[in-house]
Amino acid sequence: MELANLTQTAAVPARSLDEEVAALNARFEGATAVEILRFAIRERFAGEIAMVSSFGADSAVLLMLAAQVDPEIPVVMVDTGKLFPETLRYRDALAEKLGLKNVRSQKPETADLAKVDPAGMLWMSDTDTCCHVRKVLPLEEALTGYSAWISGRKRFQSSTRAALPHFELEDGRIKVNPLVDWTAADILAEAQKNELPPHPLVAQGYPSIGCLPCTSKVAPGEDPRAGRWRGASKTECGIHLASHGREVDGSGI
Repeated sequence: MELANLTQTAAVPARSLDEEVAALNARFEGATAVEILRFAIRERFAGEIAMVSSFGADSAVLLMLAAQVDPEIPVVMVDTGKLFPETLRYRDALAEKLGLKNVRSQKPETADLAKVDPAGMLWMSDTDTCCHVRKVLPLEEALTGYSAWISGRKRFQSSTRAALPHFELEDGRIKVNPLVDWTAADILAEAQKNELPPHPLVAQGYPSIGCLPCTSKVAPGEDPRAGRWRGASKTECGIHLASHGREVDGSGI
């Protein structure tokens, strides 16, 4: 299946994908998240799409909606080897509650870690390289063979996402963003209505949750992402890359 997906993706010219993305954004303007997910998972990208989730503070709602459309959809979580133990337990509990049957953990290559981070302390001196080897490269490997993937990013999360569309083209692969127009209040209301369990660290002062060494508690009134790489200029992990390789976003997956 993976070889077939790769062949099909490679056979579609980039220009036609650009045109398709524009057409899809026009078609699904004002559509609900479930309508977008149903089209992407069951129709256009059937068998060729995966969902990527951090199982973080805002992940439960999109995972629930995806499970309603297809509980067999591949759900990829990048396990950096530095995640909070609470996140790993939350992943398992949430997947069981939602009936997700195909949750996959993608870890960094042992050889890559041995080469650039043998002591496991690279995060202290070079967070960009640490994120690249522990997040970006594993995700690239996990998405091999897929022509599309689903992200949980939302327009309210940052100024760089204010004009985020429902569909994007990135490195020859279409990215689907079903929740772009949802607000923080929308997410909370939907989670409460469906009695979705929150990530246990949220109640402890972590509104944005990444790797344990690089995530700290956020004080009342601070930006929700203030606890990520605190004291550094870095604000994103680099997972969401434009086709030219510039880092544009890195959370909400």
